[in-house]
Formats: sequence, C-alpha cells, structure tokens
Amino acid sequence: MFGEIEGTGFEVLEPEFSGCIIGHARVERLWTGARWSEGPAWFAAGRYLLWSDIPNNRILRWDETDGRVSTFRQPSNNANGHTVDRQGRLVSCEHLTRRVTRTEHDGSVTVIADNWQGKRLNSPNDVVVKSDGSVWFTDPSYGILMDYEGDRAEPEIGACHVYRVAPDGQVSAIATDYVKPNGLAFSPGESLLYIADTGVTHLPGGPKHIRRHRVNPDDTLSGGEVFAECTNGLFDGFRLDRDGRIWTSAADGVHCYAPDGRMIGKILIPELVANVCFGGAKLNRLFICGTTSLYAVYLNVNGVSSV
Repeated sequence: MFGEIEGTGFEVLEPEFSGCIIGHARVERLWTGARWSEGPAWFAAGRYLLWSDIPNNRILRWDETDGRVSTFRQPSNNANGHTVDRQGRLVSCEHLTRRVTRTEHDGSVTVIADNWQGKRLNSPNDVVVKSDGSVWFTDPSYGILMDYEGDRAEPEIGACHVYRVAPDGQVSAIATDYVKPNGLAFSPGESLLYIADTGVTHLPGGPKHIRRHRVNPDDTLSGGEVFAECTNGLFDGFRLDRDGRIWTSAADGVHCYAPDGRMIGKILIPELVANVCFGGAKLNRLFICGTTSLYAVYLNVNGVSSV
C-alpha cells in the first residue's frame, strides 16, 4: 500500500513547475476501499484528515500519528465536501438532508443552511469559510438526481446556485449563472473566488471549466471570466497554494495552474480524482481523493491556511 504507486508521478509542462515539486518525493497511497472519495479536510490540532465516502454514507478519518483509518461518522447523510472553519470546527455539505452543517466541539451538529427563499436546497456539494466567518457553498443537483449519493427527488429551486451564509445566518445567492457549480476556493487574501462548473455532465457542450470572480468589499461578486478549461475529464474540487497557484482534480490526477491560467504541471494518479487539500504541519503535503483511495504527496509549496 505504501511506497511508489504505479501510474503516478510528476509531469512537468512548464519549467516553473519543477520548483513546485520535490524530485525524490513520491505519491503514496495511504488507504483504499471507498466507492467515491471526496471532500478532504485537514485538522491541524489533531493531526488527522477527514474525507467522505459518499455512496457508503460515511466520513472517514486518517490519523497522521499512526496511519490508521477509522470511521468518523456513519451514517453521514451522504456528506460530500468539507472544510474547517476559523474555530477549528468541521463544516460539511450533506446530500441526503440537502443542507450545510457545522459539527461543534462537543459533537453536536448545527444546521447552517437548508433552504433559500423557503425552498429546499438541491444537494450542497462543496464549501469554504471566509475570514469574516461567512460560509460559501455550491448547490448543484447531483445528490438528488439518483439514489446513489442521496435520495432521488425533484428540485424545488429549479436552478443550481452558489450561496453565501452571512455570520448572522442570512442566506443569499451570490452566483446564479452556473449550470452545475462544484468546487470553490478563495485566493490568498480572499480578493478572488474561483468556482468550477461541471455542467457538461448534463448539458451537451456545457461548461467544464473554472471561473474567476472578484470579491467586492460587500462580499458580492463581479467578473466571472473563464480561468481554465479542463483538458482531461472535469474539474471538481481544488485548493490554492500561498503563491496563488491552483491544484485541481481531473480525470488523470491533479492539474496545477499558474495564477495567469496556464497549466504548468500534473500529478498523475491511476484513478479519477475528485478533490484535494493541503495538510501536514507545514501545509506542504497534498492529500488527494481518488475514486477508491486516499493519496498524498509532499510538495515544495505551502497551502493557504483556513484557520
């Protein structure tokens, strides 16, 4: 299970990518046995990673101290994306209950959002927390389209939006021109918000790109130009490093994009990748959710801290 994995490695597309990698570092498979891995989130205080196995209705936990994997929560309400808020609490998107929740330090669960304008959300997918405490999440309909990752149901809103939950709990739609909004992440300094659209899954010729928005002082968005088109499969979840590079999931692994939108390199993984996050004591270890497995690799970059 450990050591170099066949079909993995670095692919340098631009010379600058060589400075992002460690020549002798290798991709490790930390665990395998999932049906669809998603939503990794790093908890620095406990030195562990949580991630979802959506069809198996569980959240898994990998412990850095001994390498063991255990079940953190089952049933998980078909949880998908996760993040850690500024107080070190788990924030989760749940397909089955069609809501965004926060797990408090005592283990109790608080509902952050489950409706917009009195109508139930579709199936929240991915989530980030801004430094002001606001919670931003995407709401495509993947979790209600079939019974595999939730319960099949008719949408009530009739569209797929990106939402912001203010610190006082007010829910507002901040991007309404997406087909299937998916992963999202802020740039260092939070002046930009990147959002993936995987609409091609249900709209022939639809989007398979990441768009870039400017975040205005009042937390509205402007801009929204296409930042990058996926060249292999779809962009799902992604994260940024401290220099503004995007590390994003794709069909053949992880693609790395410079801040100007150029793809500069890849980390090849032998199965479809859904999401990534930075972790470890120095945030220089990239955790990668492949379809069935959890992978990790040390890099010569550092991720953006969420706390």
